[in-house]
Amino acid sequence: MDFKDYYKVLGVESNADAAAIKSAYRKLARKYHP
Repeated sequence: MDFKDYYKVLGVESNADAAAIKSAYRKLARKYHP
């Protein structure tokens, strides 16, 4: 199984706080949700 860098997928730094990760996730969810 290949490892994916989830920080890179979300477009945030690896030292990002929870709020930044949550915001990036929701932004991508809105973009790709049908």
